[in-house]
Amino acid sequence: MSDVITPGEIDIVGILDLLPHRYPFVMVDRILSIDPGKEIVGLKNVTFNEQYFQGHFPGEPVMPGVLMLEGLAQVGCVHAFYTEPDAVGKKLAFFAGVDKARFRKPVRPGDQLIYKVQLVKEKRSIIFMSAKGYVDDQVVVQAELMASFS
Repeated sequence: MSDVITPGEIDIVGILDLLPHRYPFVMVDRILSIDPGKEIVGLKNVTFNEQYFQGHFPGEPVMPGVLMLEGLAQVGCVHAFYTEPDAVGKKLAFFAGVDKARFRKPVRPGDQLIYKVQLVKEKRSIIFMSAKGYVDDQVVVQAELMASFS
């Protein structure tokens, strides 16, 4: 992993330096902005080429809600590294839990899903976050997330 810990935009190469996920399970394409310890904004370009659209649902493709949550969690884990930069290259950030998940609108091929994740608090080794996903400025998914390092 590289020492990519400067606030700002991060491309997919920088994201892959921080997360262990690889195709087909990377649910974020770019980080648009980071305010360490406060908020991170990420982006997923949803395309028909995603494998899950083959079966979810034929003739009516919809991004699975659990994958929207995974995208929020991946963006949250990138934020965790910016909150604790000493962990880069030494630890993995893990999705530790989810509460109050809500799916408001379907996400379809061609949509641009914007993830906004805010740090709520850190308690012991758990990072608590509030997360929302937007398409065209409308909330499509929201949840409270937890992450930890291992």
